[in-house]
Amino acid sequence: MKAIRCAALAASLAVSPAFAQDASYPEPERGTYVIENFEFETGEVLPEMNVSYLTIGDPANPPVLITHGTTGQAESMLGDAFAGNLYGPGQPLDASKYYLILVDAIGAGQSSKPSDGLRADFPEQTLMDMVNAQKMLLEDHMGIDRLHVKIGFSMGGMLTWTWLTEYPDFMDGGVPIASLPGPMAGRNWMMRRMVIDAVRDDPAWMEGNYEEQPPMLRYMSAWFGIATSNGNLRLQEIGATRVDADAFVDERKAQQKVGDANDVMYMWNASRNFDPTPKLGEITADVLVLLSQDDERNPVELPMLEENMAKIPNAEVYIVPEDAETRGHGTTYNASYYADVLAEFMAGLPNAPE
Repeated sequence: MKAIRCAALAASLAVSPAFAQDASYPEPERGTYVIENFEFETGEVLPEMNVSYLTIGDPANPPVLITHGTTGQAESMLGDAFAGNLYGPGQPLDASKYYLILVDAIGAGQSSKPSDGLRADFPEQTLMDMVNAQKMLLEDHMGIDRLHVKIGFSMGGMLTWTWLTEYPDFMDGGVPIASLPGPMAGRNWMMRRMVIDAVRDDPAWMEGNYEEQPPMLRYMSAWFGIATSNGNLRLQEIGATRVDADAFVDERKAQQKVGDANDVMYMWNASRNFDPTPKLGEITADVLVLLSQDDERNPVELPMLEENMAKIPNAEVYIVPEDAETRGHGTTYNASYYADVLAEFMAGLPNAPE
């Protein structure tokens, strides 16, 4: 493992980030692949599994698979802070050089999900199920038998770890963002459990057959967002007094958007058995892990970071320092913090385009 990089290089890149500039890249194209009789890890079978995706660029170029966070979808990886710093000309994932594939995970976007009709009878998916569906999409539908890079944010980072450990020969490089190389446990899982249980214990839940969205869904979504995606220094500045803090909470509660409760709870629960630890030593791809110092869900001070990274043959960690503008778990969604680091990594990969 290469050294963990943080303060020296990171400070020059991350203290005052230039928020996303408009970038010119081809219009995304939507597609859907239907997998017949898709079998979940639970053993349950869905007769038709829709896997929806967006593509950007020329299919003849090296393919890059991009995956979203827990409550996101493929379109969320088109946000200016992420795509605006990565997909444009001369940027690390330049869509004129790479074929970008953005997938709606099982349970999200236009892929199959509980709210399509099965509701609580929909099989409880796992991250492994998501990866297997994505692999079928690539191989059986798109004719892709090897990725150049697999990259993803948050849950998408966990999916990247799953790709790297379960299908180690399928890619040249992997970039897990906002995801530690260790099991779903500790505070990260405790908070997810609190969201899941609070919603499912709501009398309006009705075993997933609710007539209206359970009220606790909005409250717990707002709570989780404040607790894990805002940054300590930034929140202290926003809520410098109790009155200011109350105003921020009131605003977040009023503006909080939520999806379907079954969809959301299934997605939070999908990471329940995530643990790449046993197979980290089997990774053959080059790995760049992108983390932030203030990530409340993935604390960089946990011993598992250094211990588990040491198991990976060719891996590097880059940590974005905390400042008054960083946003906790959401910090690394802003790719301006690490675009130069990612560009250097991409240039050093085998089969990198010129």
